[in-house]
Amino acid sequence: MSRRIFPQGLAVIVMIAGMGLLPDLALAQAASPFMTGATALQTNILAWLTPVAIILVMVLGAMAMANRISWGWCIAAILGIAVSFGATQIVTWVRGMFGV
Repeated sequence: MSRRIFPQGLAVIVMIAGMGLLPDLALAQAASPFMTGATALQTNILAWLTPVAIILVMVLGAMAMANRISWGWCIAAILGIAVSFGATQIVTWVRGMFGV
């Protein structure tokens, strides 16, 4: 005669409860596929933009040394670099303003 730890009915109830929790575990994702792709795109754009911004600053400096520059270009370049590299913080700030 074998001894059972759980009675027959309790084992069935535990098994049904475990099966009921399986879909929740299977569908649990850290992030949506859209956010994963958007984050990868943002990382790639910043990787390309970093050397472009460095070269842009070097060219603007050389043009300023040669006294051949419109200062509107400098302001536009500074604002463009700030928006490009600060986009994540800007989006977080705007979402916080509207409570999203």
